[in-house]
Amino acid sequence: MTTNKSDAFHLPSGAAKTVIVTGGAGGIGAQTIRAYASHGCNVVIADLPHAQDAANSLISSLSDPKRALYRPTNIVNWEDMKSLFRETKAKFGQVDTVIANAGLMESKGFFDFEEDERGELKEEGEAGRIVDVNLKGSMNTLRLAMHSMASNALDADGARGSIVLIASTSGYFGGTGVVSYISSKHGVVGLARASQRVANQHSVRVNVVAPFFTPTHITGGYSEQWKARGLPANTVEDVAAAIVATSTDPARKGHSMMVAGSLIKEIETARTTLTKEWLGEEIADVMAKGGKFFEDMGGYTLPKARS
Repeated sequence: MTTNKSDAFHLPSGAAKTVIVTGGAGGIGAQTIRAYASHGCNVVIADLPHAQDAANSLISSLSDPKRALYRPTNIVNWEDMKSLFRETKAKFGQVDTVIANAGLMESKGFFDFEEDERGELKEEGEAGRIVDVNLKGSMNTLRLAMHSMASNALDADGARGSIVLIASTSGYFGGTGVVSYISSKHGVVGLARASQRVANQHSVRVNVVAPFFTPTHITGGYSEQWKARGLPANTVEDVAAAIVATSTDPARKGHSMMVAGSLIKEIETARTTLTKEWLGEEIADVMAKGGKFFEDMGGYTLPKARS
């Protein structure tokens, strides 16, 4: 990854770039806000109303609080998200970098079979909320970011903006049984892959950062046991540094950076390179021809909506 140079954080005009971080009041998000602020960026904390005190405390700790904004935001709520981008542009002019960091993990097992008074299985209501926040919220963030950045002037590195989606190693593996979280993070990886053609058309870079175990609120239930076993872990500083580096590196387009402490590995390119070994040469050839077909067609031809 490239080193962080000062021009990566400023527009050609010399104006500071503006960064939105969802879930920015705590954990990885808060450290990401600190990292961008330390490079002179305008920073916007998008987080739920109950995070207001934490967000305000974070802003007051920054070297230049005037360059920071907190906007109460539920990323699943479209009106909230529109207001987030509207108010950011009203205060700072344009949106240059967006980090889709906000996420949740379930608090009970998807296969905990709770029955009603008739002995019938109750619907698992929490699962939908996890998928909504982690996947739908990321989709909302990406779509509004792309729309906003499409009208930006080209930066010195030839891009109009940079978006980083926060997935997880659970977005590639995930055998821990947290069904909703793992499913949603696989969806975030798919979202990044599915967005590349349009991202390239708009000269917007879309990448993924996939952290390994990182002690935060989400992992609080087993962090001490993990540490006691001597297993490797990220710090929030590790992950924030990878996010900043990925977002500012002009070579990163459609990449996914797995972060495991001091180890950072780009894994999307490796996946593509190993396709023939994974699928076998014949199926890989069929898949390649199919991909070329859709490339020649300018994308997938959508079906008509059913009445």
